[in-house]
Amino acid sequence: MPEHAPESGVADLAVVELLFFAYRDFTADPDAILGEIGFGRAHHRVIHFVGSRPGMSVADLLDILRITKQSLARVLKQLIDGGYIRQTAGPEDRRQRRLFLTVEGERLRAELLSPQLRRIDRAFATMREDERRAVGEFLTRMCDHDPHAGLEALPQKGDGS
Repeated sequence: MPEHAPESGVADLAVVELLFFAYRDFTADPDAILGEIGFGRAHHRVIHFVGSRPGMSVADLLDILRITKQSLARVLKQLIDGGYIRQTAGPEDRRQRRLFLTVEGERLRAELLSPQLRRIDRAFATMREDERRAVGEFLTRMCDHDPHAGLEALPQKGDGS
């Protein structure tokens, strides 16, 4: 083992490798779809979160993605110009920009999500409910902060907001 590697058990290193492989495979199908239209993973993340939280503000999206305004501006412009996202002024503050997927954006989101949901369904197929919950718990604990913290206040798709 290299000298600069932290002390760790074999199981920990195996999990690190499994996470790399799982991420590679989880993103492969959407990457191929996005590549055909000249988009990448940043576009995918924006499409995903705007689609699951229609009407979210640009500031909310920046908080979720933890990227710079400059990075988001470029990706958002491409998605708007491509007809995948539309933005409207906020109801109380006209300077605030609210984001929504267009019909084409919804179609792209469904196309990107479909192979990922099939992959998750296949992985969960033989697992008990407590094992499925453990997977969610593990992934949540892998995050520096609770990934759901603060999201409760944002509109959710299908909640009537």
